[in-house]
Amino acid sequence: MSTYRIRFPGTGTLIEEAILKGRGDSRGEDILRVLRVRGIEVPDAVRERVGSCDDLDVLGTWLDRAVTVGSADELFVEPAGA
Repeated sequence: MSTYRIRFPGTGTLIEEAILKGRGDSRGEDILRVLRVRGIEVPDAVRERVGSCDDLDVLGTWLDRAVTVGSADELFVEPAGA
């Protein structure tokens, strides 16, 4: 008789890593889409930096900023007083 073991988040399984990577990819695409819809030009360097980031917290910050920035480069600038 085999024993079923539950895998909790944070165990580093291949499936979990793939899911988290997929979330990062999606969030990066969302950032670029927000900028595009707002009519903001996205240089290749910005597209590459966003596309290569897999830190969900950083991507979340950039997504929040994408709603208000005046240029794509402003995604990476820390607000004054932060």
